[in-house]
Amino acid sequence: MHIVIIGTAHPYRGGLAAFNERLAAQFRNEGHQVEMYTFTLQYPSFLFPGKTQYTDAPAPANLSIKRRINSCNPFNWLSVGREIRKKNPDLVVFAYWMSFMAPCFGTIARCLHRNKHIRCVALVHNMLPHDAKAIDRIFPPYFVNSMHAFTTLSEAVIADINHFDRHNKPKTWAPHPIYDHYGERLPKEEARRQLGLNTNGRYVLFFGFIRDYKGLDLLIDAFGDPTLQDLGAKLIVAGEFYGDPKPYLDRIRTLDIHDIVVLHNDYIPDNRVNLYFCAADIVAQPYKNATQSGVTQVAFHFEKPMLVTNVGGLAEIVPDGKIGYVVDPDPQAITDALVKYFKEGKEEEFTAALRQEKLKYTWNRMTDAVLRAAQAASN
Repeated sequence: MHIVIIGTAHPYRGGLAAFNERLAAQFRNEGHQVEMYTFTLQYPSFLFPGKTQYTDAPAPANLSIKRRINSCNPFNWLSVGREIRKKNPDLVVFAYWMSFMAPCFGTIARCLHRNKHIRCVALVHNMLPHDAKAIDRIFPPYFVNSMHAFTTLSEAVIADINHFDRHNKPKTWAPHPIYDHYGERLPKEEARRQLGLNTNGRYVLFFGFIRDYKGLDLLIDAFGDPTLQDLGAKLIVAGEFYGDPKPYLDRIRTLDIHDIVVLHNDYIPDNRVNLYFCAADIVAQPYKNATQSGVTQVAFHFEKPMLVTNVGGLAEIVPDGKIGYVVDPDPQAITDALVKYFKEGKEEEFTAALRQEKLKYTWNRMTDAVLRAAQAASN
């Protein structure tokens, strides 16, 4: 098939760009012709909470990435739609993650509809954001109504799409595949040496952009418990603040735990991700709400046990007591699980189970879900 993927990609950085590029590579490996269309302007700088939208890393090899889309220019949307329509692809995949993109993506799709051969499938990471606003009720119907079918990474997102889909269009889902492109697994001691950490310590990793819904405040409060401190556990916070860091820093100061919290608060480039995961004993995702998380799939790749909270789709992919723990989003519950993990020495047992569990999360399951959605839309 001739497949076009529309969404964020190099030179933009972050998990969504990595996902789209890995998806394109999988389609290509399966024998399809693949092109990616990404942005000249993804969104205005005032809407971006981080330091930069761009990566310094080289473009991924063997992928065709065209920078064409200006997310703020309706005339550009029409032009891009016409350009893709003339290429006559079999399938156009819209990698959708936020309401701001609904007018842009919806207009491009409507241009494609003039070519009855083209199937438009939305690959929806999030239909509704964690902090929904008026825009998140107004814009999505325009996008949803322009799609022939949908693929998601969790059943929870299908339920969100159904709020806007009045025509019961085909929907498939597959779990978030494993991110397997962040480098090799290193011995724990070697990774810690490269990060300047104690090679004999006990480390809990919080990884990724820091937003309120990710619950870092709950994890910091958990580390305020003397029971966890007495076990010699330390917290690594690796990721850029996407908001005011002051409440977190104040809480660390108030609890007087600055000596057991390691803050690495710049964007972590792809070639250093493996250091943080390999250095950790367990990865914590104390989210207050969520659909799914790419961090979980990085942890699977590096075979690291996880602590997640029982929100959204996280509990669906972390069997409690088998490869980690599922707890309520509460500091005491987080503390109790981490204490149990270290006291009972669960790392070896959980790691062995992870090696089997990770086999469920292959990229061909994701491409199969997209193709099934497209086929259902054609019937």
